[in-house]
Amino acid sequence: MKITLIVPAIGRRESEPYMRGWQMEPMAIAVLKSLTPADVEVEFFDDRVEQIPYDLKTDLIGISIETFTVKRGYELAERFRSKGHTVVLGGFHVALVPDEAKQYADSIVIGQAEELWPALIEDFRAGKLKKEYKCEKDPDLSGIIPDRSLFKDKPYLPISLIEFTRGCFFDCEFCSVCQFFEHKCNTRKVDDFVKEVKALNSKYYFIIDDNIIADIPRAKELFRTLIPLKIKWVSQASINVASDTELLDLMKKSGCVGLLIGFESLNSENLLQMNKSININVEQHNESLARIRSYGMTVYGTFVFGYDNDDIDSFKTAYDFAVENKFFLVAFNQVTPFPGTPLYDRLESENRLFYEKWWLSDNANFGEVYFQPKKLTKDQLAYACFLNRKKFYSIPSIFRRIDFSTNFKDPYFAFIFLSQNILAQREIYKRWKLPIGKGLDLPGKLK
Repeated sequence: MKITLIVPAIGRRESEPYMRGWQMEPMAIAVLKSLTPADVEVEFFDDRVEQIPYDLKTDLIGISIETFTVKRGYELAERFRSKGHTVVLGGFHVALVPDEAKQYADSIVIGQAEELWPALIEDFRAGKLKKEYKCEKDPDLSGIIPDRSLFKDKPYLPISLIEFTRGCFFDCEFCSVCQFFEHKCNTRKVDDFVKEVKALNSKYYFIIDDNIIADIPRAKELFRTLIPLKIKWVSQASINVASDTELLDLMKKSGCVGLLIGFESLNSENLLQMNKSININVEQHNESLARIRSYGMTVYGTFVFGYDNDDIDSFKTAYDFAVENKFFLVAFNQVTPFPGTPLYDRLESENRLFYEKWWLSDNANFGEVYFQPKKLTKDQLAYACFLNRKKFYSIPSIFRRIDFSTNFKDPYFAFIFLSQNILAQREIYKRWKLPIGKGLDLPGKLK
């Protein structure tokens, strides 16, 4: 038996390479490979970095989709099904809108795959494939080490991705992760994580958790165990990381050199509306960030704009804050109403959505605003995000953000800081109104 796994691209322009910053290892594929029986042959194609062949000789095709890749994913599914192939769809978007996904697949996987994928394969072998496989409880992650053998010779970014905790306890209105994991966290055993680190034998790791400190006692246990390994790592964390000096000390000793922190907004009314209560003490952010930097950690700050109290001045406030605190990188994005989230439901009930399903529209592009903001036009919102990205990644801003205790603390970090900021600068224009759904063959339309 042979299975073909595919990751679709978000989209592309003709004659332009795919966004380099988006070319990371797709860890869901490595997990599926590790769950597949040894007697099953598995091949993998990544639409972001290679041409998808349509003359496949395979028994089963699995496509992992997210909301921004779903249009391309559905198109691929339709092509392969028209040739008589059996197609299974899984991923975040399938869990958020399963009834939609069923229209484009022979079977769908809803939720985490650890206990579903082996059962699906056995059902398929027996000719009893079900229309739907749904995860009813958090799977046991013990002993599961992602199999990255399918990634060999693919031009991914040179950083090892690894996972400790899945999910998030928070309940942010706009967040699809919260909905997918139902506001819960599922944590691996520390021994399994360490075993994977040793097997990878890399020096730099991106721990891809949505919040590495979601379970603080377990996180501290992990950090203590990592100290002897002498690795360097970055991850994502909530701002309350700054309130625990023992935690910060353990993170530094274990090799943490940077954190992505979702500030989302510096307006307390917006934070209340988005249910981001952990960030509500905006006046304490400067002190918190100074404490994080004092431990030698850089910060990648993320913001979303378009909430009901945002106006043009909101951008200047966020920009000044990011430069003052010498952020390594920043994301200034318009908020996206993902299906299945409370934000989408609220905007739909208020008749503020421009598209019923923007992710399938032939007229919607990446970086576009898909709803009507309260205090800005949609074009003002989109363009202000674009302009402030340009300003943040300009040469004067880059030099203003040099910090000899964090992002410029040695020649290697100086090189990474400069190269990543220049890459981000170049990709601003590539992301601007990028057509959603186009692959290397550039059709981009569902039939």
